[in-house]
Amino acid sequence: MKFFIFLVLITTHTLYALVAIAPVDIGAKEGLSGKVEAGFETKRGNTDKDNYQASLRLLYDEGQEYVAWGEISLEYGQSNARKDTNKAFSHARYIHALLDRKDLVYELFTQLESDEFRKIHSRLLLGAGIRYRFFNNTTKGKGYFGLSAFHEYIDYTNSNLNPLENNQRLNSYIAYSVNFSQSSKFSASIYYQPKVHDFKDYIQTNSIELNFKIYKQLLLKLSTIYNIDTKPPSGVKEVDFTQRVTFIYDF
Repeated sequence: MKFFIFLVLITTHTLYALVAIAPVDIGAKEGLSGKVEAGFETKRGNTDKDNYQASLRLLYDEGQEYVAWGEISLEYGQSNARKDTNKAFSHARYIHALLDRKDLVYELFTQLESDEFRKIHSRLLLGAGIRYRFFNNTTKGKGYFGLSAFHEYIDYTNSNLNPLENNQRLNSYIAYSVNFSQSSKFSASIYYQPKVHDFKDYIQTNSIELNFKIYKQLLLKLSTIYNIDTKPPSGVKEVDFTQRVTFIYDF
């Protein structure tokens, strides 16, 4: 219990993000389901600031062989009447069991995103890979390892400074999730995505998330994303850090 309280105190101050990071298991919630997530921040007085974000996920779980889901999220913000956040993200994924084993699956995925303040007009990727659930314990949680490859196409907002990119990247990740109780869940993941022909050019994403049930289907989420891009576009920093509190409604 002391460890849990300590963890909550740390994450309350350092950990927040928009997209759920816990891997989806086949048979976890059969049929059609979804979730709506929203968060906002408003300041008035010495600082005028507004920030809004929302996401929608729809999921279909066949129960035995496959699960498919899609998600879209938007975020916009301004400070002292100047826009400082404007980004959109969509992701779709199909997961199918291999050799009649739900622990071993293959994944097909596509993603489209834009981020004005990272100079990305559009980034499209298509990929495929495998995922292995290397442990599944009711008290100690679940662990996953994934390995895949994807092709990405990036169109930057200033093509003179940052020409179009067509890259092939490897994608490896390790993820962990555990339920502390029926009303709280912890998830963490690390993604490593190097270029196939240049391992010095890589993206690394570290994510942590805590979910707490507030009332029935309403949850509170505390989470973070710490992102490293070793060769970002001109004018963009290598490190990106996001923290936030949001509300989730499961249906």
